[in-house]
Amino acid sequence: MPLQFFNTLSRRKEVFAPLEPPQVRMYTCGPTVYNFAHIGNFRAYVFEDLLRRYLKYKGYRVTQIMNLTDIDDKTIKGSIEKKVTLDEYTAFYKKAFFQDIDALGIERAEMYPEATTHIDEMVQIVERLKERGLAYGVEGNYYFPIAKFPSYGKLAHLDMSGLKAGARVASDEYEKESVSDFALWKAWDEKDGNVFWETSLGKGRPGWHLECSAMSMKYLGETFDIHTGGVDNIFPHHENEIAQSEGATGKPFVKYWLHCEHLMVEGRKMAKSLGNYYTLRDILDKGYSPLAIRYLLLATHYRQQLNFTFDGLDASRNGLERYHDFIANLSDIVSSTDGGEADGIIVQATEAFEAALDDDLNISGALGVIFDFVRDINRLKADGRLSKNEAARVLEAVKRFDGVLGFQKKAEESLDAEIEAKIAARVAARKAKNFAESDRIRDELLGMGIILEDSPSGTKWKRKL
Repeated sequence: MPLQFFNTLSRRKEVFAPLEPPQVRMYTCGPTVYNFAHIGNFRAYVFEDLLRRYLKYKGYRVTQIMNLTDIDDKTIKGSIEKKVTLDEYTAFYKKAFFQDIDALGIERAEMYPEATTHIDEMVQIVERLKERGLAYGVEGNYYFPIAKFPSYGKLAHLDMSGLKAGARVASDEYEKESVSDFALWKAWDEKDGNVFWETSLGKGRPGWHLECSAMSMKYLGETFDIHTGGVDNIFPHHENEIAQSEGATGKPFVKYWLHCEHLMVEGRKMAKSLGNYYTLRDILDKGYSPLAIRYLLLATHYRQQLNFTFDGLDASRNGLERYHDFIANLSDIVSSTDGGEADGIIVQATEAFEAALDDDLNISGALGVIFDFVRDINRLKADGRLSKNEAARVLEAVKRFDGVLGFQKKAEESLDAEIEAKIAARVAARKAKNFAESDRIRDELLGMGIILEDSPSGTKWKRKL
């Protein structure tokens, strides 16, 4: 099966054929840096990381651009409330965002352009739209007249029959019912404080939708391969991006649109008022590892709603424990005689893994393949039918799979002297057959996040996920 994705624009799966293979140019909507990103945001970023990693696995060269929205209604309001400059206010949350994606093992994009440093490009788009009759001014504000763009609504599949000509909306985010001319440029207002730019359009700032068009086309070209985001971005944000971009260039904007579904928490929409609103940091503070969170965010197909639960997070942690134990235990193989079955299992698993992900990133199918692979290899190992050389080839296969999944632990850091001393005391207690003391120390170490595993070859330690 060739690689195929569900294209929101056509509402069907399409075989993926980039414009200039093997190059793939991809734009992903990044964070609005007014606060810490929440787990719903990271559901989208982890999906996009899976997409990026699998494209690279398939041999494509990926150029990914993710914007940082550092100017919009929310960032301006936050900076004014804190009585700091816009740059000072957003710098803190930009740094936090990169710390969070690094913790989750999300590969860095090739570039993270900031809206505030691309004002000239945004103004140029508005000027081009003015020349084509697709931008009009009202008291220093500039709007896009959607009635003059016949294909408006094609991404969201909107019914435009009820459109009220000339209705306008200036806010950056609005509801689907507000099918209206949208703001390209906003004239300076006192509520914006000292946030403005002096341009050929007058004193003001860009609308949110304009920012992504300017930055994506600057770095990826006027037509590029993939644009991603959450389903909440389809309208109005991505619909408006299409209108202003294609309106300015006269060319198709994006070939494939991929959107991930919402994240729910314990079966309900995430909201601060419900007490179920979590940032990544909130979950980490509860003692869960970034890898367990990554696993849970990744394991549901991107076009299905993900119900985030703490029971699910515990199950994710257990699945990762099994995966990591499998990898660690392959180093115990001492036999030099090939059993002759492992290579066939590797080939079969590789083909099934790729077949699942080729089908619109069917991650649940791919994970099923991985754990069937773990089971089958463990059976060979238990029966003494896995040689050291075969185990090395199994590890190479796991490494290739993990280049897509991103579940490998970082190398265990060294233990501090106190923990090392406790482990040594526990080993001594076992040798002396003082099992009560041995169990006491083991439980004490578990409370410190250290798990001990005893085997004929000795005692191993690992950190709790």
